[in-house]
Amino acid sequence: MPRRRDAMKQSMLAQRQSSDIYGNPGPGTDPAWAWDAAMRTGDFRAAWSVSDAVLATRDPASRDDPRRPYHERWVWDGRPFDGRRVLVRCYHGLGDTLQFCRFLPVLRARAAHVTLEAQPELLALLRTLPGVDHLHPFDTADPLPQVECDIEIMELCHALRLVPEPGAYLHADAMPGVAGGTGLCWAAGGWDPARSLDPALLRPLAGHRPISLQRGPAVREAGVLGATDPLHGSMDVAATAELLMALDAVVTVDTMVAHLAGALGRPTTVLLKHTPDWRWGEANAWYASARTVRQPAPGDWTGAVAASMQNSTGTLPGDAGL
Repeated sequence: MPRRRDAMKQSMLAQRQSSDIYGNPGPGTDPAWAWDAAMRTGDFRAAWSVSDAVLATRDPASRDDPRRPYHERWVWDGRPFDGRRVLVRCYHGLGDTLQFCRFLPVLRARAAHVTLEAQPELLALLRTLPGVDHLHPFDTADPLPQVECDIEIMELCHALRLVPEPGAYLHADAMPGVAGGTGLCWAAGGWDPARSLDPALLRPLAGHRPISLQRGPAVREAGVLGATDPLHGSMDVAATAELLMALDAVVTVDTMVAHLAGALGRPTTVLLKHTPDWRWGEANAWYASARTVRQPAPGDWTGAVAASMQNSTGTLPGDAGL
């Protein structure tokens, strides 16, 4: 089991809002399994009940424990945020912040002031989202001091008791000079190689104008697809958002690009490994414009691509594997 996946399992035992807990769950009394099963089926109220029970047993001394890696920490201790100054911390990945920032406007309607301490790469894009009084770049070596109420962004769904609205909530202008095409992203983070695929497998889905949305070292594989790269290898998230707005469709694996495309409301096919993360569960509750396609068997990306072609629905949401 990859290091980060193991760490996220530990985080789930602490906070129930981990960014990667869908490993190999099994029935029983394990609250991690119960939370995972509830979220995967879109039963948010059942997940909140599990989170409430866990919250009641937490040791306050372990809150935002600096001895633990950021992604293993829990932050919100259940205190009220109405009429208070709230600091929202982003301790997980870029995709996690993009997925859960949708709840910030509701938080702001109840709080006196909201500061969002987010990854520097996201600040330009997050300025398009209402509900934040102050944006601050998250520096792992120098985080902001606590305020009246601190909360990690992935805890907002539970704290606010909000079922996600799946429509678009982030905004960007279309990139000048790009007129349509299919955006492609084939490699996720190195901590879970099973989410990535051979880019050559995407040829049947690439269309007549393949455009690379790939980030990181795998960007040099774009030539396999004959894809152009308007970003020229840049990892600028705001620029990626502008590119997404100029495209006709997106095909991506489970990575930040999937969340960004969904948050922008772009028609997207998300190719998933056979045992996907909880957020891509049966309910497909997070992104109205996204269609998920799961491997029919572990490791079978060819089958997932074939299913995507057979079940293509254009811009309509749906699912071809769950």
